[in-house]
Amino acid sequence: MALPFDEPERFALADFIEAASNAAARAALAAPGDWVNRRLVLWGEAGSGKSHLAWIWAARTCATRLDAARLRTPASPGGAPLLIEDIDAAAAPLALFATLERATQAAVPVLMTCRTPPARLPVEPPDLASRLRASLTIRIEPAEPELLDALLHRLAAARQMSLPPALHQFLLTRLPRRPAVLREAIARLDRYALALGTAPSRRLAERLLDELADPEENDIDPPPPAEAPPAAIMSLL
Repeated sequence: MALPFDEPERFALADFIEAASNAAARAALAAPGDWVNRRLVLWGEAGSGKSHLAWIWAARTCATRLDAARLRTPASPGGAPLLIEDIDAAAAPLALFATLERATQAAVPVLMTCRTPPARLPVEPPDLASRLRASLTIRIEPAEPELLDALLHRLAAARQMSLPPALHQFLLTRLPRRPAVLREAIARLDRYALALGTAPSRRLAERLLDELADPEENDIDPPPPAEAPPAAIMSLL
């Protein structure tokens, strides 16, 4: 019986893949003295490495980690740096604004992440929008082929999955070239192979193409993971 356990996120420094697409973000994190008003916003598509870099920084600086989607009341930094993730999903913008004000008063650095450029966020109140615009903003660029290749190797190895070179290349060339899609593809391929009691194959991988097709260029999230192999997969038995 194949149980639907997903591989947990690992945000260790050794697991981060350095590339030109994230070089500007890495440089900014290494120089907090250059942050505008002690604030830095990292933005990029899902799976681009925002959270991974942010957690590495938080671990190094002993920062307090906050989720903007769960921030309902203002948080006090207490002298420690702040990491606020997913500000584009803030549940209580006033609480986020008050938290940034307290961080300014305490003179502590604040790192924020989001998937949309802060200047394009429909943010209220206006004071919060102005605080975000008056922050250093760095984009993590779309992943280059070398990063995607290394990521696919790492994702498969994390699940103890052996991908033949031909299958590895097939996934790289046929799936949407986005880290989040590759992560979901490996999770599904592993799940389907376990359910069928077979090794990952091109026939299984071909079933992923329609499931993980990118219907819109701006749709950055892959479909939610399937809890069980689709009927089409079972027909391969």
